[in-house]
Amino acid sequence: MDLRQFLMCLSLCTAFALSKPTEKKDRVHHEPQLSDKVHNDAQSFDYDHDAFLGAEEAKTFDQLTPEESKERLGMIVDKIDVDKDGFVTEGELKSWIKHAQKKYIYDNVENQWHEFDMNQDGLISWDEYRNVTYGTYLDDPDPDDGFNYKQMMVRDERRFKMADKDGDLIATKEEFTAFLHPEEYDYMKDIVVQETMEDIDKNADGFIDLEEYIGDMYSHDGNADEPEWVKTEREQFVEFRDKNRDGKMDKEETKDWILPSDYDHAEAEARHLVYESDQDKDGKLTKEEIVDKYDLFVGSQATDFGEALVRHDEF
Repeated sequence: MDLRQFLMCLSLCTAFALSKPTEKKDRVHHEPQLSDKVHNDAQSFDYDHDAFLGAEEAKTFDQLTPEESKERLGMIVDKIDVDKDGFVTEGELKSWIKHAQKKYIYDNVENQWHEFDMNQDGLISWDEYRNVTYGTYLDDPDPDDGFNYKQMMVRDERRFKMADKDGDLIATKEEFTAFLHPEEYDYMKDIVVQETMEDIDKNADGFIDLEEYIGDMYSHDGNADEPEWVKTEREQFVEFRDKNRDGKMDKEETKDWILPSDYDHAEAEARHLVYESDQDKDGKLTKEEIVDKYDLFVGSQATDFGEALVRHDEF
C-alpha cells in the first residue's frame, strides 16, 4: 500500500481498527500504560524512567555515565519549564510525560512531513495535502479500487479545518499532527465522534441504534449463532451505552463510549515524581531538586551496575 492509499484508509479508519468478521472491532480510545515495567521503587526506578522519557529514550540513558546523565537531564528540565520561571510544576511535568509517551506519533508525522510540504516552507497547506493525497484520483469518476475520493476529500478538508486553529488553511507541524491523530487532542474530539457516528450510522438519522452498533463490530457472515462477546455487547449497549434508554446513542453517549475518562497515568506519575523529589515541600521542583534525584528520573551506567550487582547476588 503506497502513502496515498494509506492516508485514504486512515481518513476512513482513524477511530477504529479493521478486523475479521468474527473478531471484535474496538473503537474505544484508552490511555496506554506508561511502561510495561512493574512500578515498585523499592526494586528499581525502571517504570519511572520509561514514564518520564519514553521506553526507547530511557534505554539511551542507561549507556551514560552519571555525570552525562545529569547533564542531559538538566537540559530536559529547561524544556519542561515552559514558562521559564525556574520551577517545574506538576502540570508541566504531566505535559512532558504525555509528550514523551506520544513520541511514536511525532516520529510518524516527521516521517511523512516531507511528502506534503512541497514548497519546503515548514508548513503544509490544504492545497498541498489535497494535491499530494488525491491528485489525479479526483479526475477518475469510477476508480478501480472502489474508493469515493471526492467524499473522502470533503471529510479530510473538514478535519483539516478543525485542526487548523487560526483558520488560514495552512497547518503547522502541531496542527498537522492533530489532523492525522485527532484522538490525541482535546479540541479534535468532536470530529472523532462525528466521523465515528458517520461510519456507523447507516440510516443517517444522526444516532447509533443497537443494530448499527452491533453491525459495526460483527458481521453474521452466514453464521446463525452469535459469539458470546456479541451477546455481551448487546447487554452493554442497553445497560451502559444508551444512558437515557431511548434505544439509540446520541453524540454525547457516543463520546462517552469511544473517548472514556480513563485513569490519568501521566497525572499520577507527575504527582509521584514531585512528591519524591520536592525537598522543601513547596509543591514544585527546581532543577537542582530534580538533578539531585536524577536516578529516579533517568538511568545511567551507575544505576545499571548497581542493579547488576543485585542480580548477581541473587544467583
